[in-house]
Amino acid sequence: MPQKIISLSTRGQGLYEFTAQAADFIDACGFSEGLLTLFVRHTSCSLIVQENADPDVQRDLKGFFARLVPPSDDPSMTWMIHTAEGPDDMPAHVKSALTTVSIGIPVTGGRLALGTWQGIYLFEHRDRPHRREVVMHLSP
Repeated sequence: MPQKIISLSTRGQGLYEFTAQAADFIDACGFSEGLLTLFVRHTSCSLIVQENADPDVQRDLKGFFARLVPPSDDPSMTWMIHTAEGPDDMPAHVKSALTTVSIGIPVTGGRLALGTWQGIYLFEHRDRPHRREVVMHLSP
C-alpha cells in the first residue's frame, strides 16, 4: 500500500490547504480507484474538508472556533487545568477533539472525489508557527 508523510508549515491559527499535495500523491501512485486516508500526527491541530473558493469561509470558521473555545486566560475559561504550555494550548486540544485528526476521501478515476468547491485543510489551532506531519495512505 502506498504511503507518504508530508510536512506542513503553519504561521499560527488558521486553515492551510494541501489538496494539491494529496492529488500529486495519488497521481504518483497510479491508482484509479481507492481510498485516501489522511492522518495528522498531532493533538493540537486537525484535518477538515472545507470550501476553498471564498476565503471568508475560512475567516468565519476561525472566528467561530475562537468564540467557541477561547484562550485559557479568558475569564470564561478559568476552569481549565492544563495551562503550562500557554493560553492557546488546551483550547487547541479541545478544538482538535471537536473536529478530527483523520479523514478518508474516495479516489475515483485517478482523482480525489471532492466536490467542486472542496479542499483539504490542516486546521492549525495554536498561535505559534508549527511544522505538522500528515500521513497519506492510499488503499485500492
